[in-house]
Amino acid sequence: MEQGKFRRKLSLLDLTLLGVGSMVGSGWLFASQTAAGMAGSIAWIPWLFGALAVMLIGLVYGEMAAAIPRAGGFVRYPDYTHGSLVGYLIGFASMMAYSSVAGVEAEAVRSYASSYIPGLEVTSGTTTNVTFVGDLFQIALLVLFFLINYWSVQVFGKINTIVTALKFIVPLLTIIVLLFHFHPSNFAVTAASPGGVHGAMQALTAGGLVFSFLGFRQAVDFGAEARNPQRDIPRAIVFAVLLSALIYVVLQLVFIGAVPHNMIANGWQGVTFKSPFANLLQTLGLGWMAVIIFGDAILSPSGTGNIYLAGTARTLFAWARNGYFYSVIGKVDRRTGLPRGALWLTLILSIVWTLPFRFSMWSGLVNAVTSATVMTYMIGPVGVAALRRYAPDLHRPYKLKGLHILAPAAFVCATWIIYWAGWQTDSLLIGFTLASLILYFAFMDKDAASRQRMKTEWKSGIWLIVYYLFVGAMSVLGSFTNTAVYHIVIANPWDSIIVGVGALVFYYWGVASALRVPRIVDETESEEVSDAGYAASDSGSVQA
Repeated sequence: MEQGKFRRKLSLLDLTLLGVGSMVGSGWLFASQTAAGMAGSIAWIPWLFGALAVMLIGLVYGEMAAAIPRAGGFVRYPDYTHGSLVGYLIGFASMMAYSSVAGVEAEAVRSYASSYIPGLEVTSGTTTNVTFVGDLFQIALLVLFFLINYWSVQVFGKINTIVTALKFIVPLLTIIVLLFHFHPSNFAVTAASPGGVHGAMQALTAGGLVFSFLGFRQAVDFGAEARNPQRDIPRAIVFAVLLSALIYVVLQLVFIGAVPHNMIANGWQGVTFKSPFANLLQTLGLGWMAVIIFGDAILSPSGTGNIYLAGTARTLFAWARNGYFYSVIGKVDRRTGLPRGALWLTLILSIVWTLPFRFSMWSGLVNAVTSATVMTYMIGPVGVAALRRYAPDLHRPYKLKGLHILAPAAFVCATWIIYWAGWQTDSLLIGFTLASLILYFAFMDKDAASRQRMKTEWKSGIWLIVYYLFVGAMSVLGSFTNTAVYHIVIANPWDSIIVGVGALVFYYWGVASALRVPRIVDETESEEVSDAGYAASDSGSVQA
């Protein structure tokens, strides 16, 4: 494939709506009910924590993305600051996390569509199974996303801007309609499963709350295609998170207030709508509005899936550019300015996630996707602090104030989110990530230079392996363990306090372990245009 360049076509509005469009997807259709079932009438509070945590992480990445705009920046920056081991581990976690999201959104569309398109799924008792026709429906939707992305980033950006603008209308209309059926007395019902603060913590991951905010990263991943990345990327992150948080919190409040009181007589866990907002509106006698919701259930997740398919391609492209994957995935088509090889691989991976051998229900996957994604985000606060220390002369068009407080706070929040996902999820993700080191040695063991680099940079990444082991051990000992297998050794909230303190230790260890000379590769000739805002020598040292 002939190597080309990315095209700078995306405006501030495009970048902001990329973020909002990927956040306001299946989350608003499902998460309000799930959060209420876990946290009860205080379910709106974890939405605020999720927004705060994501905002902190986003601001940290805003500084790096403005200084070094890169396609798939979340995967590139760890390699720049900490070398090959950390870069590989974050890249592998990214591949697990990002490649599944388009499939998750396709499943959400299929779930709502099954209410009026027969044959997409069959229900036996309390078990719902996707039919062969349902699988074909999901695959066809993913192919459509692929085709939209395959031709031009400008076409993709404009389609997304139009779709996202339309996606605002239905949630806002839903809020207005449900306000006329609002019962403040519902907030006096606090019973839920598990309920209380523990339920609020669990809802952040298992309930899909943080999952609903993860799309803020799109402005970073499309940094190489932004018209003015130094100015627009940080602004786009802030605008996207604030707009999405406002929508989600108000939707949660009106959902709690509109549920008929007799349905929550025994607690919020008794609310089990298959299609939450649509079924709630039908229960209230508002069938006409339910029809609109069902229509939006195709539009919103489809828009999000479309964006994530594009973003995942940039992530796989970045991983290949780091040297940890096949080179054909790290090439840009000269005619279109798109990483077409990475797009093809993304399509294949997205389809694999939807196949019948995998557990394919929305609520069963978002927990794993959330934790895997945050496992890639937690490196950002460490990386930006390392660049401040070891690359002080790097041109920073946007410089985050109070970094010495905000960066460790962001790292602690990210660690809590991973830990609160629980042992069942963390053991799987951490186990897979550490086991993947076999592939790391295979890709790095190419020649004597690669082997020497691997030995040199191992000390810069050993902290991350110990960090994963620490979180895994606390997942066994703490209150988020699998109580059917293990006994709780450290009760809540002491377990979360220990995890928070431990996170601070790993944060400062990670910053101290960074490469003394960040390996920021100059790729303006082969990957991006020349206004990246910095220069670097072939040896990787940063030049003022």
